[in-house]
Amino acid sequence: MPPHYLLTSKIAAITGGTTGIGRAIALEYIRQGANVAINHLNLPSDAHHKASLLAEATDIKKKDDKAGRLVEVEGDVTKPETGKNLVERAVKEFGRLDIFVNNAGVCQFAEFLDLDHDLFSSTVRINLDGAFYSCQAAARQMAAQGDGGSIIAVSSISALVGGGMQTHYTPTKAGVLSLMQSMAVALGKYKIRCNALLPGTIKTQLNDEDLNDDKKREYMESRIPLGRTGEPSDMAGPAVFLACQELSGYVNGAQLLVDGGLFVNLQ
Repeated sequence: MPPHYLLTSKIAAITGGTTGIGRAIALEYIRQGANVAINHLNLPSDAHHKASLLAEATDIKKKDDKAGRLVEVEGDVTKPETGKNLVERAVKEFGRLDIFVNNAGVCQFAEFLDLDHDLFSSTVRINLDGAFYSCQAAARQMAAQGDGGSIIAVSSISALVGGGMQTHYTPTKAGVLSLMQSMAVALGKYKIRCNALLPGTIKTQLNDEDLNDDKKREYMESRIPLGRTGEPSDMAGPAVFLACQELSGYVNGAQLLVDGGLFVNLQ
């Protein structure tokens, strides 16, 4: 089936773009014709992921000259200047900003009664503070341009349900969802749409250990009506939909569950 190039000539920026969901979205945006700037921490452990992502993006462009290009910039989203630097790099390289995806996040399971305060604080700083700083930088650029844009935040099904080992994590994802709802109200006058993606169980580096446990994986799969856990690529199409003005131009302040039906399965 030939590509449709739904994001031709659009400019996107994505936080946490070298692995997992962020990587999948970045590559699909490129396939759809968008130029993309990604952010990453540039840790030694990330070197392979960064190199392979850049290689894959280059290969897509070589095979299809209508595909977009990829640039990368390092930075810690807990610092307000990081989002600003990412946006500035996108604008410097490509001329403007049309789409912003706040994806950077962490999840480390912990018992509530034993939960270390530093873990709570770092989770909030990365998942919620980082989302606020980065999305504000993107919104300022889009508002200055004067012709709208799309801001997408990766929240989680955990924004809607409790998790006994996630008492430090679920509040941050609920906060990200709430942030998108309030930004949708605040930025509507600038024609900037703000929406949240709520992934269910997606196979990423954050849950490798759990999903490699056969019993845990089989239990999770038994609860998902589609019978499987998600892949990062399952998030890419919904992210294209929310980015594309022609497809989702009247979608604002929404939450889009991408979970295989897990949330609605009450059996």
